[in-house]
Amino acid sequence: MDTTDLLLAIFHHLLVFSLAGIIGAEFVLIRGALPAATLRRLVGIDRHYGIIAILIIVVGIGRVIYGLKGWDFYVYNWVFWAKMAAFVTVGLLSIIPTVRFVSWNRQASASPGFQVPAAQLASVRTYVRAEAFIFLLIPVFAAAMARGYGY
Repeated sequence: MDTTDLLLAIFHHLLVFSLAGIIGAEFVLIRGALPAATLRRLVGIDRHYGIIAILIIVVGIGRVIYGLKGWDFYVYNWVFWAKMAAFVTVGLLSIIPTVRFVSWNRQASASPGFQVPAAQLASVRTYVRAEAFIFLLIPVFAAAMARGYGY
């Protein structure tokens, strides 16, 4: 057993679970009205979303390069690429909510009476729901990959 592989796997899993928690937190926070304090919280949470996503990529690359399964297992595995496609899709879907959170926060800071437009909030809810749904595919693909599917 390789300790490097084990540590990379542990860190990778903890990061992915953290990202799931962040998506869940955003999902809960956007259910109701968004006062200024909630907007600030959303911006902070979303910043962590980006940091954790980058760390997942870095650690994931480490697993591909230094892991026990080796580069060939990943590069020729269609399930791995499906998992990557799901991850990229979640990342792309997160752009609109991020832009809106920052914009709303700036507007709320400039104007204390600012109210998030209902149509924009509904749109962001749709994006976050889509993120959460597609995110569920990532552990499905990971479990399949761990059992040798796709190679």
